[in-house]
Amino acid sequence: MKTPQFIQLHHENTDSIRTELLEGLRASSAYTSPKYLYDALGSKLFEAICELPEYYPTRIEAAIFLEHAASMASHIPQGAALIDLGAGNCQKAARLFEYFKPSQYIAVDISVDFLRTTLDTLQRQYPALDMAGVGMDFSESLELPLDVLTPCVFFYPGSSIGNFTPDEALAFLKRIHVASSGEGENVTQSGLLIGVDLVKGKAELEAAYDDALGVTAAFNRNMLLHINRLIKGDFHINDWTHVALYDEQRARIEMHLQAKRDVVLHWMDGERKFAKDERIHTENSYKWTTQGFSDLLQKAGFAKPVVWTDTEQKFAVMWAKA
Repeated sequence: MKTPQFIQLHHENTDSIRTELLEGLRASSAYTSPKYLYDALGSKLFEAICELPEYYPTRIEAAIFLEHAASMASHIPQGAALIDLGAGNCQKAARLFEYFKPSQYIAVDISVDFLRTTLDTLQRQYPALDMAGVGMDFSESLELPLDVLTPCVFFYPGSSIGNFTPDEALAFLKRIHVASSGEGENVTQSGLLIGVDLVKGKAELEAAYDDALGVTAAFNRNMLLHINRLIKGDFHINDWTHVALYDEQRARIEMHLQAKRDVVLHWMDGERKFAKDERIHTENSYKWTTQGFSDLLQKAGFAKPVVWTDTEQKFAVMWAKA
């Protein structure tokens, strides 16, 4: 049996994290990066969110893969290197192995430690498959520190592309296009398989990000405890309420934390006053039309994509050749 390779490129720099957070918190319209939602508890709360009846993306995307996996396999090169961006527990990719028959599986996540147990288990299930776990921030770079077979299939499910602004999404897709257009006789078959959340009604979208049980609210407010640890701050979660709203002009869900009363945040060498009802912008989730995202892919250099959706066209999975 082969042994998975593990490479850790990303190492947390506490000074740069603190600088980044304080820059956002000091801004006139305070903000944070959504990556700070995902400490250990935040990751577990997000898994719970994916089980909620209101949160349709995970459920509908899984149904699309289940129904159309054979069709996808007819377009995607067999025996390719499957590069799983933001792999997490690797389960979305693993369910497709029998259809795509990859010759190499590379799981990319910001921390390789999270991948070790999963990849060790997967390797026992697929002993002949070359596997590697790479700990890197792929939003900044896609230069993988190992030999990647061609053709390669970049896999980016879960509608995570929605966390990028349209300009950021275009820049990111361009980097994927460059990475999938390297050298090798089979490189023309390479491409991207991506999950995209589609525009739909305001009520349905806001319910998906503000569920009746309050799990998403807990997920958002937990970020304050994570920030406290990172900047040695004194946020009190009971001072803040979760707000989710859909901006129809920008076609994006916004998540905010709103102060219930006048609040002063203290950290080691500073403070920031928040007035009652002032907000910290914690996450965006952009929604796309199939035509709009198809145009974006082509602007990034990809061919016109093949598109699979659910019957109600709430979510799409797209395959775009490089």
